[in-house]
Amino acid sequence: MLNRLRLILPALALTLVCAASGRAQNTPISPTELQAALAAPPQGDAAVALANRLRATFGADNLKNGPPAKIDGLLAMWAVETKEQGGARVQHIGNIRSWPLTRIGDTDVWAGVGYIPNFAVVAYQYEAGGKRFGGASHQIEVFPPHPDNQPHADVPKGTVKQMPAFESKVFPGTTRDWWVYVPAQYKPENPAAVMVFQDGGGYLYTATTFDNLIHTGDMPVTIGIYINPGRFANGGSNRSFEYDTLSDQYARFIRDEILPEVSKSYKLTTDPERRAICGASSGGICAFTVAWEMPDLFRKVLSHVGSFTNIQSGPTLRAGGHNYAALLRKVARKPLRVFLQDGSNDLDNEHGSWPLANQEMAASLRYMGYDYRFDFGQGFHSGNHGKAIMPDSLRWLWRDVR
Repeated sequence: MLNRLRLILPALALTLVCAASGRAQNTPISPTELQAALAAPPQGDAAVALANRLRATFGADNLKNGPPAKIDGLLAMWAVETKEQGGARVQHIGNIRSWPLTRIGDTDVWAGVGYIPNFAVVAYQYEAGGKRFGGASHQIEVFPPHPDNQPHADVPKGTVKQMPAFESKVFPGTTRDWWVYVPAQYKPENPAAVMVFQDGGGYLYTATTFDNLIHTGDMPVTIGIYINPGRFANGGSNRSFEYDTLSDQYARFIRDEILPEVSKSYKLTTDPERRAICGASSGGICAFTVAWEMPDLFRKVLSHVGSFTNIQSGPTLRAGGHNYAALLRKVARKPLRVFLQDGSNDLDNEHGSWPLANQEMAASLRYMGYDYRFDFGQGFHSGNHGKAIMPDSLRWLWRDVR
């Protein structure tokens, strides 16, 4: 028996090693790992293993067509599989810079790693055998993660409940997904503060932010209401009409339909100073419109890359959101607190310039003496900057409300 074990165990060990090696070769590789691997380019079996990991990362078929880079922060990695013997490189479009790729041993896989500048648009193609092919374009936008957007073990966790699809009478023929967040500290005898989010599915991460800030007392006990735009039975979206139109219709939808529905289960404050509303892009201008039309309903506004531009203009060009900057200066100051965020790389198209529109909004708010803050960075038309500053935005917005 002992002799049989002596024969079996080495074979078993070899089998396990081979299996582990096979699994390792099928494990995707990160840009940081590839950077370390290329510091002393592997040869032989190690090169074959690395080539297989690159195939697992990019897809074996994709690798032959010049796939988009894999990017982690500001570190990017490129890879291509080609039988051309003259070498392969990445050629940046609109830039004379090109990055030679390193051949992985004797395989047909070539790869490279490089840092790319933040807040840049990077466009490139692969080049091999005198031909260019594949490639992609990326907007590079990296912000450090805020610790208060991350869960903490010692913080009580609220609950997020997806509600039944909501059929609106204010926007006939539409249904929408929506969610309600209830903090752990909520007590039915105490009316909770309220914060409503447009494009709510994209803001569900704030449940963790709320957990942290309510726990530290940096914001009141707040019920979050996350609402997606309406959709018609044919699948069409009503988003732009609901969000970009300058009227009280969406405010009536919140007042007459959403708040009463939530109030069936939870006790909500009626104090407008304890009600906030938030959104991004068209959802950002929508948030402002709700408070502008009904300051006795909401008085706190958080707008990310707000579309204060001429999207829903109407036939006379009088209804577009670009009118707000001028309108603010003509109407008596309303009791609003407004936080605007935008970036210098935001959109510029037929509807207008988002960076200019947000700067004009900030200038008008300043001129009229509003309680406002404007964080203007270098970001693109995305929620990345807004997410990175969300905890600090909420602290500012709720700074005197507990």
